[in-house]
Amino acid sequence: MLDLADPYPVYRRYRESDPVHAVRPPPAAAGARPAPTTWYLFGHAEVARVLTDRGFGRASPSTGGGAIPVPPEFVTLRRIVENWLVFLDPPRHTRLRAHVAPPLGAPAVRALRPRIREIAEELVRPLERRSAVELVEHFAAPFPLLVVAGVLGVDADRWPWFRAEALALQQAGGTRGDRSPDALDRAERAAVALDGYFRRELAARRSADRGDLLSALAAAGAADPSLGADALTATCVHLLTAGHETTTGLLGKAVLALLAHPEVAEELRADPGLLPDAVDEFLRHDPPVQMITRWAHRDGELGGRTVRRGDRVQLVLGSAHRDPARFPDPDTLDIRRDRGRHCAFGLGVHYCVGAALARAEAEIGLGVLLDRLPALRPGARARVEVEYAPDWVFHGPSRLTLSC
Repeated sequence: MLDLADPYPVYRRYRESDPVHAVRPPPAAAGARPAPTTWYLFGHAEVARVLTDRGFGRASPSTGGGAIPVPPEFVTLRRIVENWLVFLDPPRHTRLRAHVAPPLGAPAVRALRPRIREIAEELVRPLERRSAVELVEHFAAPFPLLVVAGVLGVDADRWPWFRAEALALQQAGGTRGDRSPDALDRAERAAVALDGYFRRELAARRSADRGDLLSALAAAGAADPSLGADALTATCVHLLTAGHETTTGLLGKAVLALLAHPEVAEELRADPGLLPDAVDEFLRHDPPVQMITRWAHRDGELGGRTVRRGDRVQLVLGSAHRDPARFPDPDTLDIRRDRGRHCAFGLGVHYCVGAALARAEAEIGLGVLLDRLPALRPGARARVEVEYAPDWVFHGPSRLTLSC
C-alpha cells in the first residue's frame, strides 16, 4: 500500500525489483481500439533518457492528445487543458514558449526579487503573533499566487478566487481520481470563469501595453496570429494554476523537512547563502511533482523492455531522485550534496519555463519563514498537523498546521 505522505519505500521496492514496470490493459472488445500499455519508470537513468529523447512526447501519436481525459461535453475545460504549454509538442510548443520564457527568465526574476521579498514579509508579519498557523492557507498558497499575479499583471487581491478556481480545475486532473459529473461540472465552470477573465485581460492589453506578461502575450498574438487566442488564454490559466500549485507544495514540504531536520534549519540561519542549494536539495529529496507522463512516438527499448509506439510512459520523478545509482545515500537530506541532474523541473525541451521564478520564491520564502515564523525559531517545539491532498502528481500538504 502506498503511503501518501511517504511513497518512497514503495518506490524503492519497484526500483530494485522492476524498474521498468508494465501495466497492460485488458483485451479490447471486438472492433475497439486497443488501449496502450502504461510503463512506470523508477530509475534515474531511464527517466532522464525519456525526458531528453525526442522519441517521446507529450501528445499521444494515436490520438493527438495526451492531457487529462476530459469528456467532449466539457468544452472549455478540454480546450484549455489541450492548449497548455506543458502538453504541447514542437513546433507549437517552441513558438509559444519563445514568448513566455523572457518574462520568466533569470534576468527578469532578478529584478523581481525585491517585490517577492515584500510579498513574503507582508504575508508572514501577521503570523508572527499567532501561536498556531495554518501554513498552506496563510502563506504557501497565497505567496506564489500573489507573485505570479504580479508577473501576469492581474488583480492580486483576487488570489482567493484564483486559488479556488485553480483547485477546481485540478480536481479533474492529476491522480485525484475525481471524474464524477459534479467535479467535472465544477472544473468546467472554473474553466469558463478563468477563460473569460483572461480573454478580457488580453483584450485590454492589446490597446494598452502595461509592461507585464499579459501584455507580452497580447503583443505576441498580434504579431503571430498562428499562436491563436485559445493557446494564449490557456497559457495564462496554466501559468496561474500549475505554477503556483507546485511552489505551494515545495514550500510546504520544505518546511516539514526543516522541522524534521532542525540542524539544517540552523545551518541555513547561520549561512543564508546556502538557501539556493538547499532549495535544489528539497526538490530532489521530496519533489512537489512526483510523476509526469510521456508518450512513445516510436518503438524502442527502455531498461531492456520493448516499448511500442503509442505506449504511455509514467516517469516517477520521486523515485528517480532517490536512485542510489545517481545520488549516493539518497534518502538523506544533504543541502551540501552534489545534486547533479535532478529532474524536478524536467529536462530537455519541456524544462520548466518558470524554474527561475519558482527557485526565487522558494529561496526567499523559506528565508523569511526561518527568520520570522515562531515554529521554526531556534529551540521551538512545534506541534504539526498535516493532511496531504490525494494526488500522486501534484504532491504536498493541503493543510499544514503548526503550533507552539
